[in-house]
Amino acid sequence: MQRAVPLLAASLLLLAAAATFPVARGHNITKILAQHPEFSSFNHYLSATHLASEINRRLTITVLAVDNAGMADLLAKHLSLITLRNVLSLHILSDYYSSRKLHQLSRGSTISSSVFQSSGRAPGTTGYINITDHRRGKVTFITEDAGGAPPAVLVKSLKEIPYNISILQISTILSSPEAEAPVAAPAPVNLTVLMAKKGCKAFADLLLARPDVLQIFEDNLDVGLTVFCPGDGAVRAFGPKYKNLTDDGKASLLLYHGVPAYNSPQLLKTNNGFFTTLATTSRDKNFHYTVRTDGDAITVKTRVITATITSTILDQDPDAVYAINKVLQPRELFKIPEVIEADAPAPASKKSKHAAAGPEESPADEEASDNSALSLNAAGRWLTAAMAATLAAAVIVVV
Repeated sequence: MQRAVPLLAASLLLLAAAATFPVARGHNITKILAQHPEFSSFNHYLSATHLASEINRRLTITVLAVDNAGMADLLAKHLSLITLRNVLSLHILSDYYSSRKLHQLSRGSTISSSVFQSSGRAPGTTGYINITDHRRGKVTFITEDAGGAPPAVLVKSLKEIPYNISILQISTILSSPEAEAPVAAPAPVNLTVLMAKKGCKAFADLLLARPDVLQIFEDNLDVGLTVFCPGDGAVRAFGPKYKNLTDDGKASLLLYHGVPAYNSPQLLKTNNGFFTTLATTSRDKNFHYTVRTDGDAITVKTRVITATITSTILDQDPDAVYAINKVLQPRELFKIPEVIEADAPAPASKKSKHAAAGPEESPADEEASDNSALSLNAAGRWLTAAMAATLAAAVIVVV
């Protein structure tokens, strides 16, 4: 009896905690930096180069932000937008570094890979950043090919969401001759002609019928674009559904097949996760999907269907076009299919309208958005159930 009372009390406390279990949402770099006007230029060019969407869809990231004065020095070099993307991608590290972690580096230093390195544009190891914790709390950052330029110094932490995103201010832009090297303009890409020649003529015709939508695709060709193009058979089979959409619905569906960032086949395989699309706006965070590696296959999964990449039509930085075997259907326009359990009893009359995405659904299949990846709803439900079981056991012991 005396043992059961503490167990009962602990169970009640844990049940109370589970009832208010926090839900970790995804990050939005644009909104975070908007709270700091002194970083407005850095924030603007993250969006202009489409690095903002790259940051938002990654699960673990560190951003080395530079204030408006530091950006003015960079902009004075009159670099092209593509070259600016290379320079700014050096400021995005593929690991989480809080200010505390930086002051606890093993042996006082470490090397971290940047998005410039993982993009495949960095020759050799020029996309790696050397981080050093000096005496008296000074932390510096310098590229592998700094060419004698002084390192940037940690100024302060702007925002930290543990193990998800850390935004740190550094004193100056990271210097890298390789990142700042002029990038030859890629050969012009005629998107619809290319798709028509590679088995996506029906989809290309849909784009040609909507010049306003096609223009949005073409506006992204110079700074980064990935297109998932459904084959002719898939588009023909989808024809009746497409005709039933409103004009706005048709525009959203077509834009849903474009991602405003370059993703090579290697990046798609290694950077599985949440993707925003050309249909996603700053106010409406819907119209997204997840890309996953399934063995040797790469799949694009909405809440309605799962498509598979069948071939690479174009892989020419900053653009990529992939053929897929189905038309991507966003849940914002189409009903999520009901999940029917063959061996399950008939559903009760109180069945929730959301029962199709029941409690056994994989957390990764939950709305991967809110940019999330860290939703803790499932963990909260599990904790509640576990504590309920413990409480029941405690009551039994008391009795």
